[in-house]
Amino acid sequence: MITRRPITTLIAVAVVAVGLAFGAPAQPVAQFGGTAVTASSGNVANASAVATLAAVAGKTTNICGISFTSSGSTAAAVVSPTVTGGISGTMTFTYATVAGVTLANAAQTHMFMPCIPASATGTTIVVTLPALGAGNTNATANAWGFQF
Repeated sequence: MITRRPITTLIAVAVVAVGLAFGAPAQPVAQFGGTAVTASSGNVANASAVATLAAVAGKTTNICGISFTSSGSTAAAVVSPTVTGGISGTMTFTYATVAGVTLANAAQTHMFMPCIPASATGTTIVVTLPALGAGNTNATANAWGFQF
């Protein structure tokens, strides 16, 4: 299936690509006619941290980056955060929590260049960091992107 994007999307991506090729800092694509969107799970304790880039009728949501931060848990564990709703299907990552409830886990950030569009117009993109286990009192998931 061929997905058609508005010409403004193609122009914005081309401008950013040319800028990167010549060493210029990337400008937010949203300034070329899109709307910037962000989402955060807020702080959760031993529960799934979910950040949702909500769908808007007639617009395509694009995810440009995600981040996960958290404190440790009673026991060390490894979980698989996911991004769903993207054009290429579910993306799965690996995130580890250390043993020690007052310790900090390493923050994890992923930037997507180019940004990844939703699988269809009017589709939500959801970022989920699974529960990190007993003793975990702080976990957050964040996502950002734009809509055209």
